[in-house]
Amino acid sequence: MKKLMIAAVIGALSTTMLTVATDAAAQTATTTKPAAKATAKRPQPKRLIKRKANPAKEAKVDPVPDGSEKWSCNEGLAFELKGDMKRDQIVTVHWANKNYNLPREATTTGADRFHDAATGMDLVVIPTKAMLFSDKDSSRLADECKTASMQQGAPAPTQSNALDKTSN
Repeated sequence: MKKLMIAAVIGALSTTMLTVATDAAAQTATTTKPAAKATAKRPQPKRLIKRKANPAKEAKVDPVPDGSEKWSCNEGLAFELKGDMKRDQIVTVHWANKNYNLPREATTTGADRFHDAATGMDLVVIPTKAMLFSDKDSSRLADECKTASMQQGAPAPTQSNALDKTSN
């Protein structure tokens, strides 16, 4: 049944193409008069319509959260972090004009890891530095990130470092 239907459709299309082709050939045969000297009219330029900016369609820029701390990274990059890595289960990272809420992930290495699967943002903090990753394209966005106190020699404000100080 399907083969019969396909054959009927192909037949109808080829018949249509045959009639269209012969009509087109007949039109070109009858319109082969010598062309009079015709001056081609220039097409009228289209009017450009300037539209007002639509703030809803423009890219959103999230403000830097109040009370956030700046982490300076290699290659002149930086991000702002709001939250206490020693106790908070969710921290806010301001990167590329957007705020990302990153929940804490459990690790066995002692590093603090904050990862949001929905956005693909991943912040890993070890005692000497922080690294910001993107799961979307498997890239490291920022490396060797440190706070002002870390640049002076203090360790990162991680949960593991807070536990080491309280166990003494």
